[in-house]
Amino acid sequence: MNKPQPIYGIPALKIDNTYVVADLHIGVESHLMKKGFHLVSRTDYMLNTISETADGCDHLIILGDVKDTVPGSSKQEYREIPDFFEHLKELFSNIDIVVGNHDTNIEKFLPTGIRIKPPTGMKIGNIGYVHGHMWPSENVMKCKLLIMAHEHPAVMFRDGVGKQTIEPCWVKGRFTDGNVEKYKQIPDFFIIIPSFNRMLGGSPMNINNGNFLNPLINNKYVDIDNAELFLLDGINLGKRSDVIVDDRYKTRAVRRECNF
Repeated sequence: MNKPQPIYGIPALKIDNTYVVADLHIGVESHLMKKGFHLVSRTDYMLNTISETADGCDHLIILGDVKDTVPGSSKQEYREIPDFFEHLKELFSNIDIVVGNHDTNIEKFLPTGIRIKPPTGMKIGNIGYVHGHMWPSENVMKCKLLIMAHEHPAVMFRDGVGKQTIEPCWVKGRFTDGNVEKYKQIPDFFIIIPSFNRMLGGSPMNINNGNFLNPLINNKYVDIDNAELFLLDGINLGKRSDVIVDDRYKTRAVRRECNF
């Protein structure tokens, strides 16, 4: 098995012949429209991006939140999701969806042949896959590497006059050695994958005393402070603890050679 390889400029991973994405949130435009924003759907753009960058892959894994609306579903989701997956079936022999917290009744939207995996995750070889809103199963936690989503990870930059910019990022780190109360075995490493739908922006991982959504992070199963942050262009920003920002100070990110 080759190590996971981020695709340059794209929030997607390639692992041998497997293509991994997360947090598509198809239908988010309908949600934003209710707030007064009129936006063009990005579903076709996401489909085209997958088609253009999935060369050599015949297995697709989506780590949750295919749809956006909860509770219920929007007309946009009913209109776009079935067609989206019919096209994906032309690109991939196997498609797995690990259920996310937004994927209520997702089976109603899918053509035949799409496999739905529980929110506690799935395991292939030594790699586990979860969305990240629930505790992974004990079997999934027996992997060496756990790939997660749900956080929509990003990094915040703040300049000298207080202007803020937020860029999506990868998060790669290690599990802690001491906290094994819930599991008999825990992985060595984890990767948090950015949201594939760029319209979502992101949740900064480098805010001082910031909140996280994943129970593994909140219960200190992972060493989040020493996790490395990578921009989509491969730039390694260093450890999370090195680029922390708060309300008063700006920490300059030191750019390092990427070694993901």
